Amino acid sequence: MTIQVGDSIPATKLMQATAEGPKEVSTEELFAGKTVVLFGVPGAFTPTCSAKHLPGFVTQAEALKAKGVDTIACMSVNDAFVMGAWGRDQGITDQVVMLADGSAVFTKALGLELDLTARGLGLRCQRFALVAKDGKVTHVAVEAAGAFEVSKAEAILAVL
Repeated sequence: MTIQVGDSIPATKLMQATAEGPKEVSTEELFAGKTVVLFGVPGAFTPTCSAKHLPGFVTQAEALKAKGVDTIACMSVNDAFVMGAWGRDQGITDQVVMLADGSAVFTKALGLELDLTARGLGLRCQRFALVAKDGKVTHVAVEAAGAFEVSKAEAILAVL
């Protein structure tokens, strides 16, 4: 079942690329006591994700933080090395935390998996964005197939 407003963020681990190598990040650590915008993309380096979704959150990072957001995080079913490389390619510094859900454990716990095996991409994450305050979901928006409206940065700004 897809995560809903009022649900708690599932407790699991994600990975983040660092200068010292991949680092485990617990969802408890990421979400506890903070307002977090988490957006998920079907894949790093993919067209909409690279041209619109991630850049929109980078551009709107200051506006989101001005509305009380402590952390903006991007997640994909990729490995930490890919997410790190994508972040460097996009010029990400500290605006957005790039997180890898390599085995889709967190994605499945959210109920947001997307099977793109027929297109040669395997199991991925649906395009979505959510807002959580102290680990409780206050807003969740999942895109219809092929759409890019409800999960973009401007849409999240409008609900904060």
